Amino acid sequence: MDIGEALMEECRIDPNTGYPVAYDLATYHYPAYADIPRIDVAFVGQPDLTFNPLGVRGVGEVGITGVAAAVANAIYHATGKRFRNLPITPDKLMA
Repeated sequence: MDIGEALMEECRIDPNTGYPVAYDLATYHYPAYADIPRIDVAFVGQPDLTFNPLGVRGVGEVGITGVAAAVANAIYHATGKRFRNLPITPDKLMA
């Protein structure tokens, strides 16, 4: 989710109306399965079967808050260009 925010997703606002340009997911660019590298999942501790039938708990959005910053720092260390606005697209990188 945050990789998409860092590299692809951008909500453009129409300056005349103040509304988003993309009104639905058909015109909004978000990452597909092929855009994201493989993510390994690690289970910690024993399953908690009293919580739910699978015995798992998700970290959710709390665990992804630093991903966009980590991607921006990785790009900085690789290229020397510091980005403070998202998304970091190839055209911004080449400028």
